[in-house]
Amino acid sequence: MPEWKRFIMDMQNNIREILIELGEDPEREGLLKTPERVDRSLRFLTRGYHQKLEDVVNGALFEAESDDMVIVRDIEFFSMCEHHMLPFFGKCHVGYIPQGKIIGVSKIARIVDMFARRLQVQERLTKEIAHALQDILGAEGVGVVMDARHLCMQMRGVEKQNSVMTTSSMLGSFRRELATRNEFTRLIR
Repeated sequence: MPEWKRFIMDMQNNIREILIELGEDPEREGLLKTPERVDRSLRFLTRGYHQKLEDVVNGALFEAESDDMVIVRDIEFFSMCEHHMLPFFGKCHVGYIPQGKIIGVSKIARIVDMFARRLQVQERLTKEIAHALQDILGAEGVGVVMDARHLCMQMRGVEKQNSVMTTSSMLGSFRRELATRNEFTRLIR
């Protein structure tokens, strides 16, 4: 049996064992294909581990004379908390000041997804997106703000239904210059 196929079977068997540990019968009609479905679901939800920044950007960098702030607001994202493997989701707002290069707008959303589709904490996710954009663009500055609801906080533990976590990462002129930071935060709200 090929190694990849053995790995898939091991994962599905582990999921089956989890069902048994929870007190369920994996032979019950509704659960017969659950190990296979959970396996596929987890691979989809964590596909960011198998993506590279260069492949996601795919050459969509363009020379530009613009040095005005570029903002993409309300990029929806879904991720999974690395502590409980429960979803957190929300909106990501990205801004940058070009320094000779701009990026295709859809690539910004793809970069957000690449990092979000890994087991994460929101603080690191925000920073990874900012640093990736800074690295690929060589921008004068980059700002990333994320607002998210965490099911690990809503469904279990403190069970606070309306809580929203906000994180930010400011690099370059977004960190150094208060006017730049203020313009960005005003425009994303």
